Amino acid sequence: MTVKKSQSRGLGRGLSALMADVSIESTQQGTDDPQSPDLMVPVEKVRPNPNQPRRDFDTSQLEDLSRSISEKGIIQPLIVRAAPGRAGEYEIVAGERRWRAAQMAKLHEIPVLIRNFDDTEVLEVAIIENIQRADLNPVEEAFGYQQLMQKFGHTQERLADALGKSRSHIANSVRLLSLPDEVLSYLREGKLSSGHARAIITSDDPVALARRVIQKSLSVRETEKLAKSGVGNIFNESGKSAKARQERSKDADTKALEDDLSATLSMKVAIEHVPGQENGKITVRYESLDQLDRLVGMLSV
Repeated sequence: MTVKKSQSRGLGRGLSALMADVSIESTQQGTDDPQSPDLMVPVEKVRPNPNQPRRDFDTSQLEDLSRSISEKGIIQPLIVRAAPGRAGEYEIVAGERRWRAAQMAKLHEIPVLIRNFDDTEVLEVAIIENIQRADLNPVEEAFGYQQLMQKFGHTQERLADALGKSRSHIANSVRLLSLPDEVLSYLREGKLSSGHARAIITSDDPVALARRVIQKSLSVRETEKLAKSGVGNIFNESGKSAKARQERSKDADTKALEDDLSATLSMKVAIEHVPGQENGKITVRYESLDQLDRLVGMLSV
């Protein structure tokens, strides 16, 4: 199947056109209904997709898959496209786990389905495949949504409609990327859940709070209470009461706008607006120079 390219192709229409290919990826290695490959390709002629949202591959799961491939071969072909600028080579669209496991099993050739996808479609398929498998950790999922919004200009609403997620899920997911790298590493490793991370975002010292949550094995509810009452937190009555009162006085629309901006920028955004006045102040908090560079680049467009 060749996907027709068009500058006006909307994400929803594109995803519906790609679902037939993604459904191939949703089946298990041991399926009784394998797809016939277009070609057998030397494993060294296939390379991974550099925009693959998945960054972590579980070694034990790869070993299990490698043993299965050694016994049965690769049942479901990988989906690939011609590698841009590299004649005779292919780039993985979906199926990188099988490619890695095939190398561990010392296979010389692998079955592939060749598709004529552009860069947007490649990323869409990779994200859909992983999200449907519930295989991504929260940071990888958030990074995938961020790529679709920032690199390809899709909105939270269009992503939510196409991927079957709520807009708030997309927004809350992307907001996690505003956390410091240390907290994100805890999230990747499963030491913190998404619920913990969302509570920690409200803290002025998210690293310290994250360490305490892990050390004391606190629940999400306990983390939320600690984030609102901890020393140095904007919700603390004794520390920054003026700021706390200002936060509580914000109306629902202002808070929703803060959340949307935070999700879009992947940085913590605060809006200070006095009801009845036309002026105000927006504060964007960056956690690294890379985030600052990205913000400057976005504002300079």
